[in-house]
Amino acid sequence: MSLNQLKAPRGANRAKKRVGRGQGSGLGKTAGRGGKGQKARSGNMHFEGFEGGQMPLQRRLPKFGFHNIFRRELEEVKVGDLQGLSGVVDPAALKSAGLVRGNRDGVVVLAGGELSSALTVKVHRVTAGARAAIEKAGGKVELIPAPQTMHQKAKAAKKAAAQAK
Repeated sequence: MSLNQLKAPRGANRAKKRVGRGQGSGLGKTAGRGGKGQKARSGNMHFEGFEGGQMPLQRRLPKFGFHNIFRRELEEVKVGDLQGLSGVVDPAALKSAGLVRGNRDGVVVLAGGELSSALTVKVHRVTAGARAAIEKAGGKVELIPAPQTMHQKAKAAKKAAAQAK
């Protein structure tokens, strides 16, 4: 047997019910929809959440939650993960080492693990414990300014334009 010879088991596939095909078919005239009214018409009640005119569940429940459009998602790296690196450690070096993906708004270094070699770490944010661990190993920490949001860029441009006048 091969793939082109496969068949569904007998009785697995049923023919679609053909309604509205004359009185003798058993589903002629009104095609199983009864008499007149909204449910007899075409295009009735096919939208999601319709409850027969009753207030739908998604409208009965209160709105909740908040989505901050200015939130910054930072990629996390632990101090112990920096162990094999040397020299200047910046987001590009972390990406080439496979420690971050580089698809978020920045990098934060968290305390966790030990560091034996002196590194210069250039990232967007560092926790106090991570800073202490890096400096204890003889390294130093430099913070990169966070990338600006569209709102901050517009605000800075407006401020610069006001000062130019």
